[in-house]
Amino acid sequence: MNFTDAPSPNFNDRKKPVSLIVLHYTGMESGQAALNRMRDPEAKVSAHYMVEEDGRIFQLVDEEKRAWHAGVSEWAGETDINSISIGIEIVNGGHDFGLPDYPQAQMDAVTSLTKQIMVRRNIPAHRIVGHSDIAPGRKQDPGEKFPWVQMSEAGCAIHPKVMIEAGDTRSGLAAIGYGFSAGETAVIQAFQRRFRPAKVDGNLDDETASLISAVAVLTPKS
Repeated sequence: MNFTDAPSPNFNDRKKPVSLIVLHYTGMESGQAALNRMRDPEAKVSAHYMVEEDGRIFQLVDEEKRAWHAGVSEWAGETDINSISIGIEIVNGGHDFGLPDYPQAQMDAVTSLTKQIMVRRNIPAHRIVGHSDIAPGRKQDPGEKFPWVQMSEAGCAIHPKVMIEAGDTRSGLAAIGYGFSAGETAVIQAFQRRFRPAKVDGNLDDETASLISAVAVLTPKS
């Protein structure tokens, strides 16, 4: 896989080993605008990789370094997400620019890149998350149009294939990895955005409750 080097000054040293991959959308008017921002030292944001709509991949920060992409976030009890993760920014205007579809060429590149990192870093599929998963109520990316089912079919994420009887909701969400600092409604909404994007309302209906239990079953106990 070929990368275009686009070094960013926005990184520091990791404090912990890599064990998570976080997927984002750029949420800007163009890939170039996003690239410029992530390379601007005043912006104090970055990611390890950025994937353009045509499938080109830019590397901004070496994987051994701690890129600044997660912000205030939490997953499975860990709050220094930047230290344990590799961040992939996917060029897409996001909710502020009409939430466009993700082109297939782009998704092919995202899938290939994710697979390579998973193998290289021994990261399991349940440790591939969206920015909205780790920052409920604060972030919405990569958004409802991101093809998580396609990623799951490629072995790059988890997604339930069948519904099961609902169990305790809060315990199920915690088992998956969600933190509750933003409140349970925000967490349910983040879960729906990822696993039931057709209706993201934060309400715990029967379908959402069953899906929570189904995803919890797919998440290995730590």
